[in-house]
Amino acid sequence: MAISTKLEMRQSQSLIMTPQLMQAIKLLQMSNLDLVAYVEAELERNPLLEKTEGEDGDAGSAPDRGGEEADATASAGDEPVSSDWLQSDLETGSEAIAARMDTDLGNVFPDEPGVPASPDPALLKAGDSYKNVSSGSASDDYNLEAFVAEEMSLCAWLEEQMHLALSDAVDKLIGSHLINSLDENGYLYVDLEEAAEQLGVDIGRVEQVLGVLQTFEPAGVFARNLAECLKLQLIDKNRFDPAMEALIDNIELLARRDLATLRKTCGVDDEDLMEMIAEIRALDPKPGSVFGSSLVQPMVPDVFVRPANDGGWAVELNSDTLPRVLVNQTYFARVIKTARNDTEKEYLTESLQTANWLAKSLDQRARTILKVSTEIVRQQDGFLTHGIAHLRPLNLKTIAEAISMHESTVSRVTSNKYMATPRGIYELKYFFSSSISATAGGGDAHSAESVRHRIRQMIEAEDPKAILSDDTIVKILKDDGIDIARRTVAKYREAMKIGSSVQRRREKNSRI
Repeated sequence: MAISTKLEMRQSQSLIMTPQLMQAIKLLQMSNLDLVAYVEAELERNPLLEKTEGEDGDAGSAPDRGGEEADATASAGDEPVSSDWLQSDLETGSEAIAARMDTDLGNVFPDEPGVPASPDPALLKAGDSYKNVSSGSASDDYNLEAFVAEEMSLCAWLEEQMHLALSDAVDKLIGSHLINSLDENGYLYVDLEEAAEQLGVDIGRVEQVLGVLQTFEPAGVFARNLAECLKLQLIDKNRFDPAMEALIDNIELLARRDLATLRKTCGVDDEDLMEMIAEIRALDPKPGSVFGSSLVQPMVPDVFVRPANDGGWAVELNSDTLPRVLVNQTYFARVIKTARNDTEKEYLTESLQTANWLAKSLDQRARTILKVSTEIVRQQDGFLTHGIAHLRPLNLKTIAEAISMHESTVSRVTSNKYMATPRGIYELKYFFSSSISATAGGGDAHSAESVRHRIRQMIEAEDPKAILSDDTIVKILKDDGIDIARRTVAKYREAMKIGSSVQRRREKNSRI
């Protein structure tokens, strides 16, 4: 058969990810914080999007862009909008509109306060706090956070001490390098030889500077490991004697609760050893964590679950986490008439399409979250009613089949979403747990999470004189109809950071 070039016409079907579909998928897996940031960016980029505030916002009564300026245009006989203004709006967005209006922005957008004027000293009385008196009345937007002192970071605190302790410029350079190499807990995980080679100085000088830095507050910073961190704190308290030094050198024996060997190594009796252990427990293993701690964002639930009057559960979305956007059709109808070329018309048409898709995607996202959450509540009714011991084994396929959706959609919905229940706030993924089969005649399968909870309860309630081994736990669980292997019990115990039976026996005997 001869090789030749020819044209063929074929018909085929394929699934194409359109930009709108990609946007809907992206919004579906976002957390509420990421979603708010994304919507804010779209509001700045798209001139046809409007943000509505409050629960009484009506989609059919979107505020007209321009406020008083729009009313003035309507009263003047619906004169066309200036093309120069349109071109400026297309290029620079709402900032160009604000720049061209010779009025205070508080008059144009009623929801946003204008620029406050300087207060009249005659209106301020002695002892009164500062208030916005630009309009003759006190404002509720008084921001106390503006007067909060800046939080001191660990690096800034150590640099202040370094400038007092070190005078040589080279030593300060070495000290700054070591300070910037600390982790958030105050530990120094840097090879000193590499640091000396990088700075072009002798290793002895780096060690000398490090010795000075290790005397700084908080005690224990610049340690290379836990033992050195505890040692530095004991030296600062003048409690680093030979017995304590032996204890620090054998800190792994303390972790294993091998008190008999530790007592012989330190050469002390039981009473002295208990006092030494108490001093070790009073130390801070992470001395740098008290400085510059990152701001902890509150966990805002996406779904609320409350008991209903009929004995069931009422599931509703948290409206505070749902951004509300409106498509300003009035503004689009006005400016599309003044478009001077196809480029402007294409931009406006694309902005309208993007705005419509965003509003539709947000609505679909809310409906999907509510649908998935309602089915999860229906499946986990026993957990909500009786507690974690009644958590059922559940997977994505079960939820997807119940609500006629794909598993990938359910997976995206349950990512970074939280549900507030009478038993606490849980991530939606928490309710999905693998199953552990029951023994013959033991009934339904058991959730792995409920089994872990059962193991923890058994260990916490065990008698110090009768510590439960993994084999004993397996026997008890099998008697209760849970078919589980010993290695699975050990894996669950280690995941919950619970020591072995030998370690627990040593620890509980030391507390008697």
